[in-house]
Amino acid sequence: MTGARDAYHEGVVGESYPAGAGWVVAAQGELDQDTLAPLEEALASAADQHRLVVLDAGSVTFGDSSFLNLLLRLHHLTTLRIAAPCEQLRRLFALTGADTVLFLYPTVEDALGAS
Repeated sequence: MTGARDAYHEGVVGESYPAGAGWVVAAQGELDQDTLAPLEEALASAADQHRLVVLDAGSVTFGDSSFLNLLLRLHHLTTLRIAAPCEQLRRLFALTGADTVLFLYPTVEDALGAS
């Protein structure tokens, strides 16, 4: 891989920060099998250290089945809450039934405040 390609892949992970009893990881752009690795690392690291992980999906423009698979795996490792999913992600979750398993919230603040 070239340096430019590495920088592009790393660009799918935005800001990560502690919030209350959990950790927020922001994702952005298109998330598929070719771009997912940095986000997978960030989420797995957060899950290892925190009981609550909030994925800020507000800047995600696309997610495919590999992204969905990652979320479902992580759901079994920690309390995963997904904040601000775009219409495409909400459709993906609804079509696959993942919306009955994953915890979806309109904002990061709502996800952090849920009990």
